[in-house]
Amino acid sequence: MSALTFRNKAGDRVDMKSVSATTIKSRFAHALDQVVRGTPVVITKHDRNRAVLISIEDFEALTAERSSGLDALAAQFDGLLARMQTPAARKAMDTAFNASPKTLGRAAVKAARR
Repeated sequence: MSALTFRNKAGDRVDMKSVSATTIKSRFAHALDQVVRGTPVVITKHDRNRAVLISIEDFEALTAERSSGLDALAAQFDGLLARMQTPAARKAMDTAFNASPKTLGRAAVKAARR
């Protein structure tokens, strides 16, 4: 196994071991021991990174992070959509779509000065 270092999205270093697909066939138990001890294993094929073997704890952390991010975005979208459905929002959109070019120009200049 050879060593690799990656940076995650937060910029933290992640040290990993690299093993070829051919080698992992005969040394899977060793690779699994590495993963259980906290070192992910990159599986290569034809000298290209193809897959990563990680612990169940790391997998659960990754999937929980992804779903909580999606849940937060969905809640934010739902809130924006609800605010767009109010009578005041509807009136504002009607006003904007029916505004003259001169009125739109004044509004653009006013917004740019802010």
